[in-house]
Amino acid sequence: MSINIKDIQKPIAHEMKEFEQKFRNSMKTDVMLLDQIMRYIIHRKGKQIRPMFVFLSAGINGGISESTYRAASLIELVHTASLVHDDVVDDSDYRRGFFSIKALWKNKIAVLVGDFLLSKGLDLSVKHKEYQLLGIINQSVTEMSEGELLQIEKARKLNISEEVYYEIIRKKTASLIASCCAAGASSSGVSDEFIEKSRLLGEKIGLAFQIKDDLFDYGDEEIGKPTGIDIKEKKMTLPLIYALNNTGRITRNRIINIVKRHSNKPAKVQEVIDFVKGSGGITYTKEVMISYVNEAYTILKEFPDSPYKESLKQLIQYTIERTK
Repeated sequence: MSINIKDIQKPIAHEMKEFEQKFRNSMKTDVMLLDQIMRYIIHRKGKQIRPMFVFLSAGINGGISESTYRAASLIELVHTASLVHDDVVDDSDYRRGFFSIKALWKNKIAVLVGDFLLSKGLDLSVKHKEYQLLGIINQSVTEMSEGELLQIEKARKLNISEEVYYEIIRKKTASLIASCCAAGASSSGVSDEFIEKSRLLGEKIGLAFQIKDDLFDYGDEEIGKPTGIDIKEKKMTLPLIYALNNTGRITRNRIINIVKRHSNKPAKVQEVIDFVKGSGGITYTKEVMISYVNEAYTILKEFPDSPYKESLKQLIQYTIERTK
């Protein structure tokens, strides 16, 4: 793909480098085992897209401050904690191609590590009296938990509608990216109106981001998880929901029966994937993803032109062009 992270980071390259050191410092501990695990997490960090959203959002709203660094650290601490806990919930042994904390140190330690990361975020906020940032992130954590539980509830009956699907991904994924943009705006000292506008921008990007992830389940790209994993976990994502809503009753019942009772069989999972592709589920889902991207661009137009704005445009495009 033509867009790469280094190009997007150009207006905030210095800040991202400084942030990495500040973030490392925020994770230090005197407990040897915990310090070892923190080093493992830091050395296997991802692309740090969420801190980028924080800095770029602060940039388009008037300026990056010390508060912005704290906002980015708080976001990354919460995000990392959620990943550590997710691997316990999903019984996953791998994260970004490496062994998960749960796989290496087992469930009890993984849960406690996640709790530690959350507490470090709370400590960072309270110590610097960043109560508005704390409120923004706390709302996101609440919604992420609600989204996960709503998805689990619906997976039992497989009776999810498009509307419920959007609510799940809004809470599970989009809420965190929304909080990245809102926290960045808040750290720059703008009014509540611009904080909300930034939050909504992040929400639209987050919805497109998650829909792109759901499309990976039906593709051939190497993304750190095998194709069909959502089907195996009985997660009803948009391609499957659309395909089921646009087929006959007999076919619908057959596919639902496969997902319910035979999702552990590769041949049956492939049958579901082929059904979704043949029913227009992929095309429809891509159209929905692009519509959210266009909504994000429309909101972004309301901000003054700057290098930060151009990088945000690229970052939005990156979220839907990425291959992992």
